[in-house]
Amino acid sequence: MGVVSRKQCSCITNLPDDYLYLIFEKLDSNLDRESFGLTCHRFLNIHDSSCKVLDLQHLSWLKNSSSGYIEVHSCMIHRLLNRFRQLESLSLTGCKDVTDSGLVLLQKYGLQLRSIDLDYCPRITNVGFSSIASGCPSLSNCRQLRELRITGCSKINGIGFKGCSSTLASLEANCCVLATDLTEVLSGGGLEYLNIAFNYHIMGYGLAAVGSGVAANLKTLNLSGCSFVTDYVIIRISKGCPFLQEWNLASCKNITISGWESIGLYCQSLERIHVNGCFKLCGRGLLALGNGCKHLSVIYM
Repeated sequence: MGVVSRKQCSCITNLPDDYLYLIFEKLDSNLDRESFGLTCHRFLNIHDSSCKVLDLQHLSWLKNSSSGYIEVHSCMIHRLLNRFRQLESLSLTGCKDVTDSGLVLLQKYGLQLRSIDLDYCPRITNVGFSSIASGCPSLSNCRQLRELRITGCSKINGIGFKGCSSTLASLEANCCVLATDLTEVLSGGGLEYLNIAFNYHIMGYGLAAVGSGVAANLKTLNLSGCSFVTDYVIIRISKGCPFLQEWNLASCKNITISGWESIGLYCQSLERIHVNGCFKLCGRGLLALGNGCKHLSVIYM
C-alpha cells in the first residue's frame, strides 16, 4: 500500500469530479459560483457544465458602450454553446447580429432546453428557426421545451412550428409577421399561454384556428391590437378554449354584442378580460360578461 501524504489527501483538487459537482451545487450565491469557476481550469469546466441559464443581456462585456446593444456574432454563439452544454434556458434577446447559422449548434447541444428567447433577433429567418425544430430537437422531437419567445422577429412566419412538441406551453410572438393560417403554430396542442398581439398578417379565418380544438388547453390569450378580430373569431375561440382564464382584447374594435354574448356563454373559467379600446362594447355586452362569466373578477377598461 502506497503512502499518501497528509497534504495530498487534504487538497480539494484531488477530489473526483462527482464530489466537486456536489460542492458546486451547494454554493448559494452567484458570486460564490463565479469565484469557484475562476479557481482553475478544472473548476471552470465544472462551473460551465453545471450552468443551466444563459442570458446574454447579463454579460456586460458583450454590450456596446455607446449603443447599449449586444454585439454577438454567430461564431461567438457557437463558442458559448460549445462551452455551456447543459443549458435549460437560453436568451439571445436583442442580439441583432445573430443569423441562422448561429442556431445550428442547438441541434447538438439543445437537448435540455426548456426555454428559448429570440426576442428582437431580426436576422433569424424561417431557415434558422427550422434548424431548431429539426434538431434541437426542441420543437419536433424534444420533450423538454416549454417556453419560446420570438417577439419582433420579422422574418419568422410560423412555418417552422409544424409538428412541434406538445410540451410547448408558452409562446410570445407579438409584433411578428405570422402566416395567415395559425394551424402550424398550434400543431403541438399543448399551448397554455399565447401572445400574438399586434400581429397584422393573420386574417380572421386564420385566427379562428385557435378555436378549432388544437388550443383547447389555453389559459391566457393576448390578441390586443389585432383590429381584424371579428365576432366570428370570438365565437370560435369562446367555444374551442373552455379553460381561458385571461383574455386580452384591447383595441379589438370590431367586436359587437354577439361576440360579447358568446364569451359570457362559453368562457366559464374566465377571470380577467381586457376590453380597453373596444369601442363597440356597450352596457348590454358588459352585462353579458358579468352575468355569464361566473369567475370573472377583473375587467380592464
